[in-house]
Amino acid sequence: MNIESLVRTIPDFPKKGISYKDITPLLQDYKVMEYCVKKFAAQIDSPIDKVVGIESRGFFFATLLAKELKAGFVPIRKSGKLPYNTLKEPYDLEYGQDELEIHEDAILKGEKVLIHDDVLATGGTAKAACNLVERLEGEIIQCNFLIELTFLEGKNQLEGKDIFSLIKY
Repeated sequence: MNIESLVRTIPDFPKKGISYKDITPLLQDYKVMEYCVKKFAAQIDSPIDKVVGIESRGFFFATLLAKELKAGFVPIRKSGKLPYNTLKEPYDLEYGQDELEIHEDAILKGEKVLIHDDVLATGGTAKAACNLVERLEGEIIQCNFLIELTFLEGKNQLEGKDIFSLIKY
């Protein structure tokens, strides 16, 4: 299946010089989503306790993966969006800075965790998510992404982590 053909590039969004990868056409076909979930799940060879999805496009497949892997789902959100006590982690992204949060009780010590996001770009968001999971003493089994922008070398931020991406640019 050629899922790459269902990702459209939007130039100069959200600001000039950024080429945004729009995955909404891919999400419109349940067979394509099912294919992606199966491909992601096939990369996991050990039980997973929690699937962490990074706000907001990471939620789409993270929830589907949690269901497929019979695991819980944990959202990592931008600062101020979670209602309970949180841990915070600042990060840099390709067009600015922000902060991520996770509920302080979302992951128990030793739980096996899969982290999912839609795009691995500079790696700042993924690294912040990993830091949050590790601060809660979760064991990161894999970080997976629908898209990896290899020219931004985000993998370098995730040294020692198992990384899988369905599409690479």
